[in-house]
Amino acid sequence: MGANYLFMLLCFLVWTADAKFEVKPFNVKDYGAIANGKMDNSAAFLKAWSDACKWDGHASILIPKGTYMLNPVIFVGPCKGRTTFEIEGILKAPTDRSLYPNLDKWINFRYIDQLRVTGGGILDGQGSSAWPPKGSRNNPRWPTRPVTMLFDFITNGHVDNLHSINSKGGHFIVFGSQNMSFTNLKLLAPGDSANTDGIKIGASNGINITSSIIGTGDDCVAMISGTRKVRIEDVYCGPGHGISVGSLGKNDWEEDVRDIFVKNCTFNGTSDGLRIKTWAAPLKKTLMASNFVYEDIIMHNVGHPINIDQEYCPYPPCGKVASHVQISNVRYKNIQGSGNTEIAVSFKCSKVKPCQNITVDNIDLWSYGRKTNIVNMCSHAHGTSYGKQIPPSCI
Repeated sequence: MGANYLFMLLCFLVWTADAKFEVKPFNVKDYGAIANGKMDNSAAFLKAWSDACKWDGHASILIPKGTYMLNPVIFVGPCKGRTTFEIEGILKAPTDRSLYPNLDKWINFRYIDQLRVTGGGILDGQGSSAWPPKGSRNNPRWPTRPVTMLFDFITNGHVDNLHSINSKGGHFIVFGSQNMSFTNLKLLAPGDSANTDGIKIGASNGINITSSIIGTGDDCVAMISGTRKVRIEDVYCGPGHGISVGSLGKNDWEEDVRDIFVKNCTFNGTSDGLRIKTWAAPLKKTLMASNFVYEDIIMHNVGHPINIDQEYCPYPPCGKVASHVQISNVRYKNIQGSGNTEIAVSFKCSKVKPCQNITVDNIDLWSYGRKTNIVNMCSHAHGTSYGKQIPPSCI
């Protein structure tokens, strides 16, 4: 009797352990989703998410091949186990602005541990109806446009094997998240589409972006207030505004940005390459931007290959106040390629908080088509140069 009981108990424990590791699918079609590209499927998606989130194991919300219209949705955790959102089909965002109760988002994941978004599918933001006309992109009065996918307070997340096109606003935004990876992505919007950032990161720690192609009308990757420990590697950027830190220093509530590592990236036809931008604005405290490493970078036909701009002013009035962001410990190593303006390296630092410990090591930049001579320009920048310096270093 005792032996039988122990055997049955052992079998039960093995069965429950196996169940934990099995992936239980929750197919949105089983919840009434219709892939006709016209009917809103948000109710079906939310019901599938609700059931999957309650599964005490590994749950997968499956969106099979087909085209699904999806009104704005918020997928909220915490969930009982690991959750995969597997997009095999095409998700289309509505163009009717009145359908967005929260004007800043289309698909939002919140408060989830061990989330994976994958599947090889397409996110179509249908953004052309929302982009401002040329000449209005920096107008602060232009309405906010929804981000395609927003990750709020996600821990241990993975986003991979997705294609996002024509976002209305940014493609992906990461906020308040820890330990997330983004890999094998294609994030694309026309070069003249306004504010269509590829990946924007704020108040987050431990974010890795690898092996991706990003071409947008704004920053390929932007890192703003409170961003820490970011690694960006093997990213192709173009068109767009490059890989940017900032803008920073406009508001007193902002937090330091530190520990950024960018390696083996290519910039093609972008307005900027490696960019740090801070507002010419007063602060009650000193904000820090420090410990950045950029190495093994290729530039092709880039407007400003290396650029620190502490007089950033996208729209007036800004005044003539010096930036109160302290930039320090920034290293540029093995940067080569072509620029299409007269300036290869520009360090326009704050006169009240000069840049400290800037290192340039083996820089080789030339004029695109070698039509003109290009130069480096520095103001209020302190540091050291090593190795090849073409044009001659101004540090």
